[in-house]
Amino acid sequence: MGPGTTGCALARHAAFLTFVVALAAYAPMAAAQPIAKPLIDSSGVTSANDTNVAGDTKRTRFVIGLERSVDYQVFSLNSPNRVIVELPEMRLQLPVISGDAPVGLVRSFRGGVSAPGKARVVIDVTGPVVVEKASIDKPGGGKPPRLVLEIVPVGSAKEPAKAAALSKASLSGLGAAGLQPPLPRAAKRPQARQQEMYKPVIVIDPGHGGHDSGAKKYGTVEKDVVLAFSLKLRDKLMATGRYTVLMTREDDRFIELDDRREFGDRNKAALFIAVHADYAGSSARGATIYSLRDETSRELQRSAKNEVVQLTSKESETIAKTDNEAGAVRGFLASLAQREVEVNKERTNLFSRSAIEFMGGSTPMMNNPDREANFRVLKSVKTPSVLIELAYVTNQQDAQNLRSDSWRDKVTGSLLTAIENYFSHREARIPM
Repeated sequence: MGPGTTGCALARHAAFLTFVVALAAYAPMAAAQPIAKPLIDSSGVTSANDTNVAGDTKRTRFVIGLERSVDYQVFSLNSPNRVIVELPEMRLQLPVISGDAPVGLVRSFRGGVSAPGKARVVIDVTGPVVVEKASIDKPGGGKPPRLVLEIVPVGSAKEPAKAAALSKASLSGLGAAGLQPPLPRAAKRPQARQQEMYKPVIVIDPGHGGHDSGAKKYGTVEKDVVLAFSLKLRDKLMATGRYTVLMTREDDRFIELDDRREFGDRNKAALFIAVHADYAGSSARGATIYSLRDETSRELQRSAKNEVVQLTSKESETIAKTDNEAGAVRGFLASLAQREVEVNKERTNLFSRSAIEFMGGSTPMMNNPDREANFRVLKSVKTPSVLIELAYVTNQQDAQNLRSDSWRDKVTGSLLTAIENYFSHREARIPM
């Protein structure tokens, strides 16, 4: 390979410089078999011994030619599986692999400028891997330094304990060697990272309590069974790690109805679930989901709209001094308030349908279970709110179910699924 070939390579990579690397895979105690052409190192001298690619999938050496010794970071990811090398922007040299077949653990690789002053090399690998060792090698004799990576499959690192201990540290160059954490980190979508940062608040409101026992029949006391159900639902929601779960009561105490609703509003709940058991004739049975009656909701919307657009005298004076558009500002605020209360109603309806769909697979439901009522705990224009009547204490089978831990486990599981389904769809279907 002569100077003419070198010139072509430089021309092809003018945007990011010339790339040449030695990529070598090897098995301990086995002779390396060359499977690629020798490459040109950064000094322009052919170095066949350093740049042959050889070996198997037990261990792969990946060598990046550097312009100078630098600090760097190395980490592995999965979904898809790859190794990332981040360095300052400089002249790098990466190899050219002929054919599409993987070389050792490496499928392909690419490099480029990732941000102003920063470069990145992405190495696509055949499966989950770790970088067992990363170090700057200085060959001497006027040759430039090289970054040498030792890539092995997950689980085969020689010192997994040391790798784990160093998992939080950046791998540093300048001759220092470091170990990659023993397991690759999963790549996450921006939306998933955002969801991890924000945990919706869910308020669970077990009905009655204290001196108010609620409905009683066949040895079933409403205040006790709804509390047991609510605690189990809380535990399952918290176990997901995706929600902040609050309860209006966690023991046998009485809470005023307005205080329950205000608790949800005050904590900016993304969902308010009141839990009750019903009372009727012995033939009635099954669950019912209640949301606020439509005409009552519209009245609250009008009230909330008027409250939102009330400006203080100081605010009105400030607006008048600027552009005399106080009316326009009020109109804008009114539009926002109207949209907010409309979204709240739509979200309540969305969750009601989700709860009916998934609870219906785990427990009997009343005929036409999606109902409306003027329950005081539902009278919020800020928080999507429902009241779930789990079953009838006046029906022997329902009463037995309400006291059954296995039934509670099954129904709370289906309600958890309904909640997960609701939060996964609400922003897409009802954006603000």
